[in-house]
Amino acid sequence: MNKFPIPLRPREKVSLLVVGEPEVDLRFLHHILTDPGWNISHAGDLAACLRHLRSERVQIVLCERDLADGNWRALLEAIQTLEHPPALVVTSDQADEYLWSEVLNLGGYDVLQKPFDVIEVHRVLSLARHSLQCQGETRATSAANSPAG
Repeated sequence: MNKFPIPLRPREKVSLLVVGEPEVDLRFLHHILTDPGWNISHAGDLAACLRHLRSERVQIVLCERDLADGNWRALLEAIQTLEHPPALVVTSDQADEYLWSEVLNLGGYDVLQKPFDVIEVHRVLSLARHSLQCQGETRATSAANSPAG
């Protein structure tokens, strides 16, 4: 039995942008996200992340709570202005109910506690990926059924 409940669809590549200074996090993510459908990239700070988001479509952003030049709130405000805003997952070694509630209430996707737990990281990122795929299928169906489509 697969210990990860949501199968990943290899036909659809999903871009994951890791924001912060998480060299260890990047190695960890590359190690556990072995499905070829993941495209993992990195931005060291908020400014680099915003440049990346303006030049490439990203579906999921994994962002440290605090960045050298800002924080997750500043990033969330910026990505909410994009035509296709990515799902934002905030990471923190100080994750608590307050942070989780704040992230969800402001429009973020979820919070991951550090140090990372393999099962939890895979669950959250797989659910975010699945949610994005479902949204895409819903948009495609709506467009096909619209009078203009």
